[in-house]
Amino acid sequence: MPSTTVTVGSAVGLHARPAAVIANAVNESGHDVTLSVAGGDPVDAGSALMIMTLGAEQGVEVTVESGDQATVDAIAALVAQDLDA
Repeated sequence: MPSTTVTVGSAVGLHARPAAVIANAVNESGHDVTLSVAGGDPVDAGSALMIMTLGAEQGVEVTVESGDQATVDAIAALVAQDLDA
């Protein structure tokens, strides 16, 4: 299954606003996507609440995984952006 690891770009990490933007993009993609941090279980990236449970602060590496490479690339790009800017 396609996956990539990216560094969280949002200045305050994956809190409510970035998590909502990512979850919306996942839901619009129509593909299942998971996010995970080292040593943690993957969470459903279609749920902002589940994304926030990762506790991923700026600079933390997050693995994005999906059955669709284009979706992996799109979601990874969002995780890497500062969505609070």
